Amino acid sequence: MLNDVVTIVRKHTNAAATLFDRVMRDRKVKYIVSISGEVGAGKCEIAHELGRKLIDSGISVKLLHMDNYYHIPPLERHEWRIKNGLEKIGHEEYDWDQINRNLDEFRMDRKSVLPLVDLFTQKVDRLYTDFKGIEVLIIEGLYSIKINQSDLRVFIELTYEDTWEEQMTTHKEVLDDFRMEVLKHEHKAVQSLKSQADFYIDFDTAGEIFHL
Repeated sequence: MLNDVVTIVRKHTNAAATLFDRVMRDRKVKYIVSISGEVGAGKCEIAHELGRKLIDSGISVKLLHMDNYYHIPPLERHEWRIKNGLEKIGHEEYDWDQINRNLDEFRMDRKSVLPLVDLFTQKVDRLYTDFKGIEVLIIEGLYSIKINQSDLRVFIELTYEDTWEEQMTTHKEVLDDFRMEVLKHEHKAVQSLKSQADFYIDFDTAGEIFHL
């Protein structure tokens, strides 16, 4: 997302290093990594660190954020959810036709137009890009684990309750009663997809990481 700010700490670097080893072991031409987890789990941070390590190894990388692919744009989403009900929260909020179209364009080395949310204006812009020569596509988002074309599905073992302090600090969204209900529904939706992962990341209190 445009104008987003990420803070990288040791646990993200360590997680990305372990994930990097797995990607390098399994990597093939036009490789897709999807990173899923709940709000504040570190999806974007790990994705950035993984991308940086791959680039340092001479591999061309593109990073996509699934928050750009919601059917309902940011300025309208709150009211839409109130009107349509919390039961609508889940992976169907994503525009899967657009996602799969962009993934096909990546696989075929084509030029592409991607949605891009500007966090300042809260509007959806368009990014014109060329996937020619891009070897690895990293996709991070709540429900990115559902991407059928993914070669490696990663799940971060944290819940929104585990990352509460970070959410309070970032102030990305107003944490009112309705937002809390949204987080609870997203928690259920994300956890229901956990079994689809190929690779799990967990953080302990020392900031080290473990994987299964």
